[in-house]
Amino acid sequence: MSTETDRHFDQIADEYDESLPPHVVEHYLEKRVALIGDLMPQGKVLDAGCGTGVVASRLADRGYEVTGLDPSAGMLEHLRQRDPRVEAVHGSATAMPFEDGGFDLTFCVAVMHHIADPGEVHTALGEMVRVTRPGGLVLVWDHNPRNPYWKHLMARVPQDDGSERLIPEAEITGGLVDGGAVIESSRRLGMVPDFVPPSMLGVARGFEKAVEKIPGARSFCAHNVVIARRT
Repeated sequence: MSTETDRHFDQIADEYDESLPPHVVEHYLEKRVALIGDLMPQGKVLDAGCGTGVVASRLADRGYEVTGLDPSAGMLEHLRQRDPRVEAVHGSATAMPFEDGGFDLTFCVAVMHHIADPGEVHTALGEMVRVTRPGGLVLVWDHNPRNPYWKHLMARVPQDDGSERLIPEAEITGGLVDGGAVIESSRRLGMVPDFVPPSMLGVARGFEKAVEKIPGARSFCAHNVVIARRT
């Protein structure tokens, strides 16, 4: 990310966690933590672009040794207040201040579209592989450009200022492979929009599960979720 983007996240850090309805946030938080638990039930993990540390803290609750990396000092301050168990590290995903192979699992959620620049996205994906141990896993969970709703949502939330670029699946998988990983799976997940009221969340979850299983329809799910293993 650019210095200007970092400053933007410093400015909106106080309102970041309230940008989406709590029940929708909780739905996706549970979904992401459950996937990580299925992939690796324990270990040392890195949340690259951790923001205020919502996912990182939930993983710490499950007993993981968690490090959160973010270029925004404002976001990291919220992480430190939220959960001192998580090691908060100031730094960029394109030049991670970690040794090679230090983590069992490295993941990012909704980060690559903020990095945006193709060269920097490629570098960040390579860095994720580099800091993961041989045989360890890399998880990239980011916006799916094929989902038509993103342009409407991104125009309304404070974290998006127009500098973003939605990253195609092939760009994510290609960057991970170039970094030295093999792709284990690439799927489309998520179909619960922010406007679903709490009373309809159960129905929306059922619809989401159905769409995720339907070839063709699932290509329009909200997120690309790519899992790779460092060779």
